[in-house]
Amino acid sequence: MINTPVDTKDTEFPISRQPTHSELVARGVTLPIAAGLSSRAAAPPSIGSASPEVVSVSLTVNGTLHALMLDTRTTILDLLREHLDLTGTKKGCDQGQCGACTVLIDGRRVNSCLTFAVMYDGAQITTIEGLATKGTLHPLQQAFIDHDAFQCGYCTPGQICSAVGLISEGRAKTADDIRELMSGNLCRCGAYGNILAAIAQAMRRA
Repeated sequence: MINTPVDTKDTEFPISRQPTHSELVARGVTLPIAAGLSSRAAAPPSIGSASPEVVSVSLTVNGTLHALMLDTRTTILDLLREHLDLTGTKKGCDQGQCGACTVLIDGRRVNSCLTFAVMYDGAQITTIEGLATKGTLHPLQQAFIDHDAFQCGYCTPGQICSAVGLISEGRAKTADDIRELMSGNLCRCGAYGNILAAIAQAMRRA
């Protein structure tokens, strides 16, 4: 192999060294940080650095009135779990796709992870903790036990609250109706057959 000498006469910088900052600036090359400024000073302001807006919200949860000062971005799910310590309502996907966070708002089943608390000022909210009456399980809670309609139990609060709303709606007449109208509540353990049987039992006794 023949080593051919490199003629550096026509190059802008000698090949034996890196160009200096002055030489780079002379060529119009932009430096990462402008001369004389620190990296902190040169950085753009961070997004979302403004103080959050806080408003007054009153909600009745499981029969108890709560008057709270909340960040307007607080979801019903975070309100229940982080402010009221009602952790029966589960955070699953946090995208409204699994149904683990289902609660009843004014009797309607709602995915609480997608619902801002400020939207329901004055509303009545029922969670899994509020279904039993004076120590007696709700018929759906008892039906889930009777039919062993859970395995890990993580989705169960959302399944039961959704089923309470389903029965209240009165639209489900057949097993296929139950499957369709409960399709927003996922069970990763696959206990769907038992869940269906539990809901059917509660519907018959309603």
